[in-house]
Amino acid sequence: MMLKLLALSLTLFTGLFCSLAQATVLQRPISLDTGSGELFGSLLLPKSDTPVPVVLIISGSGPTDRDGNNPEGGRNDSLKRLAWILAKHNIASVRYDKRGVAASLAATPDERNLSVEAYVADAVAWSRKLAADPRLGPLILLGHSEGALIASLAAPQANAAAVISLSGSARPIDQVLRQQLSNRLPPPLMLRSNELLDSLKTGRLDDNVPAQLQVIFRPSVQPYLISLFRQDPARAFAALKMPALIIQGSNDIQVSVDDARQLKAAKPDAELALIEGMNHVMRIVPNDVKRQLASYKDPNLPLAAELGARILRFIGSLATR
Repeated sequence: MMLKLLALSLTLFTGLFCSLAQATVLQRPISLDTGSGELFGSLLLPKSDTPVPVVLIISGSGPTDRDGNNPEGGRNDSLKRLAWILAKHNIASVRYDKRGVAASLAATPDERNLSVEAYVADAVAWSRKLAADPRLGPLILLGHSEGALIASLAAPQANAAAVISLSGSARPIDQVLRQQLSNRLPPPLMLRSNELLDSLKTGRLDDNVPAQLQVIFRPSVQPYLISLFRQDPARAFAALKMPALIIQGSNDIQVSVDDARQLKAAKPDAELALIEGMNHVMRIVPNDVKRQLASYKDPNLPLAAELGARILRFIGSLATR
């Protein structure tokens, strides 16, 4: 009987402790009226008597939502998990659905009207909203994959204290697509793909898209691709005047370690963290295609431990710079 009572007491104590721990983080929906549509996101705010650093988390390409999930690629909750790691270490965050995606779909329901410039303007607008919140301190922009480019382009206007590029390309994205598709397409389709990339790179639409290439080059997404292909990620990163951190996993099948090294070369004072075994969705996964793809759909896989450690160390060092 005494053992049962002791076990019950421990269970109650553990439950109370967990509840108290969760209560120290305020979790609230947050929205932004951009003047051209309303965007929706999630705020995690640790309880504090003084302003805490805040990370604006910018998701990757396509219909990837605030949590890092993509209806085409699967649910992995990578950005949501990262936000909670920050919150548990006294760092606030806002992650949001980009215009045209998930809860922010109505802001730009027709993807023909999307552009990199609009995404950058939205990130700047979010930054200004957060700067006006007295509970929040220094702003860090963290972009994942294509979001790293958006973060680099937005940071100067956003008056960001720092930028974190997580799995961000250094090369113009048309070059990345050429490389990725060269390993997957038969020669006739690869030839047509290169012709489409050439047209879009010069700003010309091309609606002659084979069925097998529609998911990438459908006519409705071509205006966005034109705006994207105009950008040079390494040049945008080199222009940053604030501290920056580059994080790249060695087992990323979408972005290479060479990209991270090129970003470092573009901005030599940036910190570079190469995480052995980490893939594009921030998990430690072997270089096996089946296991890689499975990880994109497994929200229960823990994030790479070194990822959180490097981000926390970097943000902690900002106060001494």
